[in-house]
Amino acid sequence: MLAGLIEERAKFVPFFMAVSIASSGLYFFVGQDFFPEIKSGTLQLHMRAPIGTRLEESGKISVLIEKKMHEILPGQIDAVLNNCGLPFSQLNQAFIPTPTVGTEDCDITVSLKNDESPTAEYRRRIRAGLIEAFPGTQITFQPADLTAKILNFGLPAPLDVQVVGRDLYGNFAFAKKLRRKLAAIPGITDVSIQQPMTQPTLSINAKRSFALGTGITEQNIAQNALVALSGSAQIGQVYFLNPSGVAQLIDVQTPANYLQTLNDLQTLPIDRGDGNPTNAQPQLLGALSDIEQTGTPAEVAHYNIMPVFDIYASNENIDLGTVARSVQRVADSMKSELPRGSHLVVRGQAVTMTDAYSQLIVGLAMSITLVYLIIVVNFQSWLDPFVIITALPGALGGIAWSLFLTHTSLSVPALTGAIMCMGTATANAILVVSFARERMEIHGDALKAALEAGYERIRPVLMTALAMIIGMVPMSMSNSDNAPIGKAVIGGLIVATAATLLFVPCVFAIVHYRKPRERGDEGAHA
Repeated sequence: MLAGLIEERAKFVPFFMAVSIASSGLYFFVGQDFFPEIKSGTLQLHMRAPIGTRLEESGKISVLIEKKMHEILPGQIDAVLNNCGLPFSQLNQAFIPTPTVGTEDCDITVSLKNDESPTAEYRRRIRAGLIEAFPGTQITFQPADLTAKILNFGLPAPLDVQVVGRDLYGNFAFAKKLRRKLAAIPGITDVSIQQPMTQPTLSINAKRSFALGTGITEQNIAQNALVALSGSAQIGQVYFLNPSGVAQLIDVQTPANYLQTLNDLQTLPIDRGDGNPTNAQPQLLGALSDIEQTGTPAEVAHYNIMPVFDIYASNENIDLGTVARSVQRVADSMKSELPRGSHLVVRGQAVTMTDAYSQLIVGLAMSITLVYLIIVVNFQSWLDPFVIITALPGALGGIAWSLFLTHTSLSVPALTGAIMCMGTATANAILVVSFARERMEIHGDALKAALEAGYERIRPVLMTALAMIIGMVPMSMSNSDNAPIGKAVIGGLIVATAATLLFVPCVFAIVHYRKPRERGDEGAHA
């Protein structure tokens, strides 16, 4: 085969190079992800009931959702953990990646019986079933496995479109419009605004002039309301040191069953808080203030000091890169409608992925360049190192075919595997070209040297390539983030090995054929 290809080298070399370059175009069809999603035994959901839903009602809805999930996935669920409402400590709220903002929110963790369950398929089935069964309740999925949580840097979704500016109400109206636009993008799912602006609120507006006539200030009203509603620890923390030496916080608060209606709040007693030396009668909150029902922001978030509204979104059944580009186009098209002084920023895992791709691709190009220069120094030639690296386009084409045929998207592990493949492919090509140079120095025939190199070096080339290919098979078939490394290396080395044994000798023959070489008294020989 090699002898025939060397005879037809003028046709074979351009054909092989054209096919390799064309195969690299498959990278535009395999899609782009930061890291591949793996099968796991956990699902993480977030439920948001209508804003203002009481905690006990949210708990009831979460229990109904749990029952519905058992119907959707019969026999697949091991346990379900529901965590509703705000956490007790502010530290938990700050460090746990959850979009919880009030009593209407619940985090639902689903443990599956099979640790390698098809979580993507389960998500689709659960999402469709819950949306139909619970209209008005927002259901979103969050990263469940540890790797996905780390890659999101604490965010509940890989895509985060931020509306940044000080006009809260104008920005919220724009965010709702942008959310509708983003939800129409194919492949995007779980589009939600993190910060709701309609949290039901009772605003206590003190009648200052009337209150002062009774000797009560607005501070007295605020302190009495805080003690009744949130506990005395809000205005003055008092600790009791027990005999064992442990300090315990003493908190006085009105029991919840005494504050069930608006009338209960209006009849809340208000005193001056000074020990009442004049025996003044306490006043009622309703007599000293107007209580207004209104809506306020449930959460005011900031990024780099500026207030922001976060629109979170995830990708489903499509790669992250395609969805991220569509999101960026929609964001760019709506920038003209932003309120004055506001701007849009796209953040999240997609931005990190783009930066990582840029660095890895630059690293790949630099590695090829440096390897070429090192070979130039060792071979004392510019042409032979060029012959060696001509095997690399074939390796890149093989990687593209491997990812395409296995339905694996391009990712950081896949690019890492490509860099590994470049090293092995270059080493094998060096074996062939080095041997061909030695043989040509003996008899001076470039065509014969190319044929001998391909024939004699087939054993070490195959040994080196097969050792890595077979060693990568378990990794490529594993349920791990490193599976794309194995697939990329296997596909790249299969084609690179064929290129090393068939294509590189043909290029060597073209480069050195008819090239004069001195051989003692015999003069030049082609």
